[in-house]
Amino acid sequence: MSISFANLSDIREISRMANLIWHEYFYPDILSIDQIEYMLMKFQTERDIIDQIQNHGYQYGFIFDGDKKAGYFAVHPEVNALFISKVYLFKEFRGKGLGSETLRELLELGKSQGLRRAYLTVNVNNLKACKAYERNGFRIEKDVNTDIGEGYFMNDHIYEYVY
Repeated sequence: MSISFANLSDIREISRMANLIWHEYFYPDILSIDQIEYMLMKFQTERDIIDQIQNHGYQYGFIFDGDKKAGYFAVHPEVNALFISKVYLFKEFRGKGLGSETLRELLELGKSQGLRRAYLTVNVNNLKACKAYERNGFRIEKDVNTDIGEGYFMNDHIYEYVY
């Protein structure tokens, strides 16, 4: 497993990966197809990802299994914390430890930047991800219900990892 940061020429590919992965992962157990479509159009279009990178300090990248692109990630370094915004794998790469290895790499990145903690959000119904984060040392800090518009909410645990 390895990760590499993306550049702007990679954004179209990341947006396409998001579309494929989100549909196969979230539906039907976690989110409705309508909410998935809404969230993809709100957060994962090429334009939105470029805006996140250029105007908000997000960093996107690829997760590799050997030479195959297994998924993508996004992080946002903050004053004292690393926000791990996304860690998504294609179905055929799940359950092999790549997610945990990616988390360890990202946590090491935050530590090397002198940050004190890392955090992430995860849907409260995403039980597999919750267990994976807890196995990797994350603990629930609090729960939030965020209105994202059009009548949709993100019902999330905020997980924290303290260095």
